[in-house]
Amino acid sequence: MDKPAVVVLFGGRSSEHSISSATAGGVLRAINRDRYEVIPVGITRDGVFVLEDDEPDKFALDAERLPEVIDNGTRILWPEVGDRELRVRRADGTVDELGALDVVLPILHGVHGEDGTIQGFFDTLEIPYAGGGVLDSALCMDKHFMKIVLQAAGVSVSPWITVTRARWASDPEGVRRDAASLGDPVFVKPARAGSSVGVSKVHDPSELDAGLELAFAEDDKVLIESAIVGREVEVAVLEGRGGAPTRASLPGEIVLTTREFYDFEGKYLGGDGADVVCPADLTDAEIAAIQELGVRAFEAVDGRGLARVDFFLTADGLVVNELNTMPGFTPISMFPKCWLASGMTYPELISELVDTALERAS
Repeated sequence: MDKPAVVVLFGGRSSEHSISSATAGGVLRAINRDRYEVIPVGITRDGVFVLEDDEPDKFALDAERLPEVIDNGTRILWPEVGDRELRVRRADGTVDELGALDVVLPILHGVHGEDGTIQGFFDTLEIPYAGGGVLDSALCMDKHFMKIVLQAAGVSVSPWITVTRARWASDPEGVRRDAASLGDPVFVKPARAGSSVGVSKVHDPSELDAGLELAFAEDDKVLIESAIVGREVEVAVLEGRGGAPTRASLPGEIVLTTREFYDFEGKYLGGDGADVVCPADLTDAEIAAIQELGVRAFEAVDGRGLARVDFFLTADGLVVNELNTMPGFTPISMFPKCWLASGMTYPELISELVDTALERAS
């Protein structure tokens, strides 16, 4: 039997382009080549789909030189509806057949990848893909609407206000008053960005303007959230297969030592002051509660494929911070680490995502 052809899709137009590319390095190195034919497709920062090199080391995460997809002159020609043949137009104008496409594994972070847009594109072309669908991707990409949906499902979230660029320009004093009602400190973050890009901790009102400026550089809608005192714990969630229920991993924990919050440098560039610990040191009751609430939150947003659910474990219970429908997926990221602690290897986790998508399409 022919092996399923899997397009590993990465890069993209968001500020998380390099993280997506680094994730691709890990996936290309680990994916089971005995089970799948692999076709690496990159999206440049300008939105061009190119046939990339199947060279994991090319996309290694290096703090001195972040990986990226460069326009190499090739162009991916996606199949039309009813036609699964993937083609590439070379720089000299010749068109080559790459074979029948079975499924796309989109490991894209941020806008134009994790927000439902690429999912809608593949739905339109009737091309199966792994991970979240249009609705859960769009909801979880927009932290404002994600909180509203979770609240409606009875899931506790941190108090917040949402500020648009237009309101900040027309009513800055009103924004400052609303922010003051949340107490000090607060976190300011773009509504639709990830990897802690554009996020800042605002200790007092004198820092609010700078925090908003940083966040508005990423998005024209920004959240100001109360800082929650508690342990930062996370759980990895996978869609159930064959009618089985949603599964949650053992939880992990972000342990901050000298860093104020788990920012981009701490996540990806080897910065000191934050440790990823999995499994977290928790009681059996705490583990069960985190797993149960992780599944509830996933199902509240109509989750599909996978998600990482981030919590604060406080003296008063659990508060959901956010869901990520395409979480950090490098071998050292929390999502794979949680499943590794739960008995699933990194290659097995990749196969789980691909096989779930293939089963859904069958």
